Amino acid sequence: MISVLGMGVAGLCVATALAERGLQVEVITPEDAPDPVSRLAGGMLAPFCEGESAPDSVVKMGQSAADWWGARVGSLVRRGTLVVAPSRDATELDRFARATRSHQWVDPTDLEPDLDGRFARGLFFAGEAHMDPSEARRSLRARLDGMRVRFHSGPASGRVIDCTGMAAAPHLPDLRAVRGEMLALFAPDVMLTRPVRLLHPRIPCYIVPRGNGHYMVGATMVESARNGPVSARAVMELLSAAYTVHPAFGEAELTHTGAGLRPSFPDNVPAIRVRGDRIFVNGMYRHGFLTAPALAEDLAATLTKEIAYAS
Repeated sequence: MISVLGMGVAGLCVATALAERGLQVEVITPEDAPDPVSRLAGGMLAPFCEGESAPDSVVKMGQSAADWWGARVGSLVRRGTLVVAPSRDATELDRFARATRSHQWVDPTDLEPDLDGRFARGLFFAGEAHMDPSEARRSLRARLDGMRVRFHSGPASGRVIDCTGMAAAPHLPDLRAVRGEMLALFAPDVMLTRPVRLLHPRIPCYIVPRGNGHYMVGATMVESARNGPVSARAVMELLSAAYTVHPAFGEAELTHTGAGLRPSFPDNVPAIRVRGDRIFVNGMYRHGFLTAPALAEDLAATLTKEIAYAS
C-alpha cells in the first residue's frame, strides 16, 4: 500500500500515476484541511512562456503536461498563448522574446479579433494549452474513484508520499510561502478564446477564458506568508491590467476573489525529496499543473521498479 497525503494537484497526479501502474494506493487528507491552493490556479500549460523566468528544467518538465492532462480531463483547450504589451512597454515584449523560445511574432488582432488593434504586435506560443483547474481535479478524483482508490482522513497504512504543500514545512526547512492572488470576472462583452498575457515591468498578469463570458485574471506573486483575503491593491492592479487588455472588462462583474500560499523551494523548482522513510513532492510554486504530471510519472516509475525488485 502507498499512502498519498494531500488532495491538491500534486497529490492527485501522484495517486493517478501510481494507480495507473496497478499499485495499491490510498489518498489521505484531514477533515479540517484547508482547500488546496491549486484551486486558485490559472490552469495554463505554458512551459515556454514560463521559461521567461523559470529554469530550463521547468520548461522540460512542462512540455509533456498538455498530453498528460489531455488524456485524462475534458476541459483541455489547445489554442496557444498570446503575449502582448502596451506600446509604452514595447521593450518588455522584446525582452520576453529573447528569454523564451517556440514563439512567433504576430498581429494580436489576427488571433483575437476582439482586441481590435489595441496592440501593434505580440508573441504567439502555438504549442501551449489551458484548462479549467477545478474540472481537472474533479476528473482525476473521478478517475481514481473508478480505480477503487480509497479517500479518507484516517492514519496512513503504507509507504507515505507527502504532497501537503505548506503543511510539510516542519519537515522541509527551506520551504517558503509565496502568496498568490486572483480574480474571477464575468464579462460577456469580451470575446477571448485563449490565454492572454499582458507584460508590464511591475504588474504583469494573465487572463484565462473559462467559457461563457467568464475569465480568470491572475496572479500576483508576493513574497509573504500572510494568509487571508485578497488585498485591495491586488484587486485594483489586476483590474487595471484587465482593462488595459480590453476596456469592456471595466463593466465586468467581479464574481470571485481568491488568495493562497504557494509552497516554494529557494530555486522555485518543484522537486521530489526523500526524508527518512517519507517521500515529499513539493515546492510547486506557480508550476503545479505544469510540472506535477512529470514529477508524478518519474516517482511512479521509480517506485514500480523498487517494488518489482523487492518482490
